[in-house]
Amino acid sequence: MDYLHTDWSAMSLNDWLGVFFTVAAFVAMIVVYVLVFNPKNKETFNSQGDMALRDEVEYNNLGDKK
Repeated sequence: MDYLHTDWSAMSLNDWLGVFFTVAAFVAMIVVYVLVFNPKNKETFNSQGDMALRDEVEYNNLGDKK
């Protein structure tokens, strides 16, 4: 069990920043997964599926022309 031991008092500022950004990225990915896989957002994402193939015309968030 000594292999998994962390000496928290010996961690430098860079170590703490690395921990912070790793945890922040993990939380951000969870939020993105919840938003993407929420059934209420399905129509919004389906309407944006051909965004790369569209001409240069402005569209609103639902994919309809303005």
